[in-house]
Amino acid sequence: MIHPLYSLAGVLVGMLVGLTGVGGGSLMTPLLVLIFGFHPATAVGTDLLYASATKSVGTVVHGRHGSVDWRIVRRLASGSVPAALLTLVALALSDWQTAGTGHVLTTILGAALIVTAVAIFFRHRIVDRLAPAFSSLDEAKIGRFTVLLGAVLGVLVSLTSVGAGALGMTALLVLYPKIPVARLVGSDIAHAVPLTLIAGLGHLTMGSVDGWLLASLLIGSIPGIILGSMIASRVSERVLVPVLAITLAIVGIKLVG
Repeated sequence: MIHPLYSLAGVLVGMLVGLTGVGGGSLMTPLLVLIFGFHPATAVGTDLLYASATKSVGTVVHGRHGSVDWRIVRRLASGSVPAALLTLVALALSDWQTAGTGHVLTTILGAALIVTAVAIFFRHRIVDRLAPAFSSLDEAKIGRFTVLLGAVLGVLVSLTSVGAGALGMTALLVLYPKIPVARLVGSDIAHAVPLTLIAGLGHLTMGSVDGWLLASLLIGSIPGIILGSMIASRVSERVLVPVLAITLAIVGIKLVG
């Protein structure tokens, strides 16, 4: 049945996503594991389908505004979809819902959160340092790097549900410095839809999705995202970004430890 506490978590995460634009996986999965005590497999699987539903709405909005570069989406997906499928096959062949495997997944999730925190906190410095080197590359090489980025995200998202947002966006800013940020954001969100849907369906077939939890999260997240988006312009990014990055780093360290 619908659980009000899970819906409240959906509201809070939705608000933060609306305020910061950071993917819900970086926030929701550790919340489900640390606060509500779900097995990492269930948290990851449920969060993936949750993300595919919420980001589908975002893709429609960006698509109507013309802020999706489908060339970039195709390049990312050509790497991420095969990588996600291979990762899911590997998970299906392993006994990955045991306590021991859960510990491994928790450690990987913690490491992903720490890297995400670094990407959020130092995004501008990372882009300023690396973008000039990539801007001189020809289109074919940029395309290959984008496919490789997609493959990395496919593995990471399938294992942890983290990475498609903050990490993917930082890498896209490095690879495509001449493309408007809004268009890269739209492309990143559009690519996350097939990736999280395929990975989520894979987890569903393995029995690591909680249907009532998913419904509870969606009920809360929709108004949360709307509210967060409405007040985003009134909250200073200089305050939000460091707080979010530090929070993710602390949670990541706790999970790794």
